[in-house]
Amino acid sequence: MSSELVQSSPGKCVLFDVDGTLIDAVGNQRRVWATWAGRYGLDVAEVYRVALRTRPMETFAKVAPDQDPRRCLAALHELEDEDVRSGEYTAFDGASDLLGSLPSGAWALVTSNYEHRVRGRFARTGLPVPRVVVDAAAVKEGKPSPVPYLLAAEQLGTRPEECLVIEDAPSGVAAGLRAGMTVWGVNTPAAVAGVHRHFASLREAVPDILAFAQPKGTAGLS
Repeated sequence: MSSELVQSSPGKCVLFDVDGTLIDAVGNQRRVWATWAGRYGLDVAEVYRVALRTRPMETFAKVAPDQDPRRCLAALHELEDEDVRSGEYTAFDGASDLLGSLPSGAWALVTSNYEHRVRGRFARTGLPVPRVVVDAAAVKEGKPSPVPYLLAAEQLGTRPEECLVIEDAPSGVAAGLRAGMTVWGVNTPAAVAGVHRHFASLREAVPDILAFAQPKGTAGLS
């Protein structure tokens, strides 16, 4: 693959989810939630099942309604920060080539995590960090609300209809669709409901993602 950058046409932008899309963090998430559940004497499998479908504060309300949610969140943040420092992370195949071939102003990260953890994980995996990162602290409404993706488009100076969202989770897919964006799903054996296109892996999607960001009449990567 050539190292020459793909030039994007004005307004064309790609918005990436992080965990499960660019970085394989499933094992890390399981370990963090298992440790957290152990501290409160909760069933690990049930806690993780709920955590996969809800934001942390909603998870606490469902699995530990008798606990102070602020203390629960502080304990979870402590475990997550430690995992960023000591855990092992792997970028999905194709992530490095893909992000390295997109102009810095033509893509963003939209994550339900926090920016300092994303930066830590990207440093561990050698992935570049774009100018725009919309994290949990940047919005009051997280996915499946369209707010995070709409904010990313605004910060990139483009319109929602000019954005391509790359996601792996139903809540993220719903957020992109509600924002009026094109949504492609990656890294799932079956298509998440609502996606415009489905790819079994990120690597499989790389040529088409680059083609989206590439203006007509411009040669692609060789």
